[in-house]
Amino acid sequence: MSRLNVSNLFNENEDGAPVVSGISTFSSPNYFVPPSGSTAQRPSSPGEGMIRFNTDSGHLEYYTGTHWADVIVNNNELGGGTGSNTGTGTRAVFCRGDSNGPTVNRNIIDYITISTLGNAQDFGDDITTDRQAGALASSTRALIAGRSSVSTAISFITFASTGDATSFTGTLLSATGGSPAGISNGTRGIFAGGIAPGATTNMDYVTIASNSNAQDFGDLSTTRDSPFGCASSVRGIVAGGFTPSPGTKHASIDYVTISSTGNALDFGDMTTGTDNASMASNSTRGIFGGGRHPGNTLINVIEFITIASTGNAQDFGDLLQVRSGGRGAASSTRMVFGGGYFPSSPYNDFTNGAIEYVEIATTGNGQGFGDLTVNREQAAGCSNGHGGL
Repeated sequence: MSRLNVSNLFNENEDGAPVVSGISTFSSPNYFVPPSGSTAQRPSSPGEGMIRFNTDSGHLEYYTGTHWADVIVNNNELGGGTGSNTGTGTRAVFCRGDSNGPTVNRNIIDYITISTLGNAQDFGDDITTDRQAGALASSTRALIAGRSSVSTAISFITFASTGDATSFTGTLLSATGGSPAGISNGTRGIFAGGIAPGATTNMDYVTIASNSNAQDFGDLSTTRDSPFGCASSVRGIVAGGFTPSPGTKHASIDYVTISSTGNALDFGDMTTGTDNASMASNSTRGIFGGGRHPGNTLINVIEFITIASTGNAQDFGDLLQVRSGGRGAASSTRMVFGGGYFPSSPYNDFTNGAIEYVEIATTGNGQGFGDLTVNREQAAGCSNGHGGL
């Protein structure tokens, strides 16, 4: 075995590192430091197999030949299924919602691997064919709650294995519908807002790993039907929603400290009052897009916040198409927007199965990802690699 001890090694032109051919073995018991930099500092013409440490996301990443993806670092990173969306990475699930008919396909659960573009695959079936719901997740389990018929029931799935949802056994404190926001830090999950049966300020929390009943967390700053939310490991965000009477769409953003019960505090404001948007986050930045502005105008606007710093939302870009009632999910680097509906009728022939994505660290417009197995709106969505973990 050959051995080379040097402090610095350059190529023959002394303008960069040398090219090493063959198999290289690093036997140091200490560490190896890869190249590092922000998302904006990625190579302009990357080559397949390049690897670097992304200082924005805090993860190793590699270039697949078409896009940058996280290196597998923990049990949040799961293998994909079969079909067009295959690969390894954070898994997102979408379930419930209307699909071109009163009860058609509402119980179908879809999943995607966020790092791999392509169509969703079938995960299994939920325990109900009701439509409206909110979802939250740990690294291993997703919880789904809320129904248009108003219910205290919670169901759950285990990310690592496809299959039908199971009853959580524990229930919400009060019957809830209207798509509550779901936020979590991996241990504690909070369902916030929705209808009970009118628009509510309720926040219920559960311990995700146990099947015990929900407990009271506190109250939102205002009643919010169909709000949207995201989280870091410390702070949960609940934004938007509407109060049916007098028909107010809220621009305000609330936050809570997930580990401590109490009422929500003011975070800032969105540009315009919005309900039924898609929202998700990595550990730093929360992104929301689409939804309905006052007058029920459907939009394609994307905005973002920095979760650790209170303040108003800022412009991120635009979705490829207007959508409302879609749902969001995220990995440490990418957010996906799934489903929604087009203008006019919210429940019949205008539901949408398209999935778009954005890279969280850099502002810009949505890009095509693939399609859900069925069109759906006012559904639930979450992932096992979101910012709360």
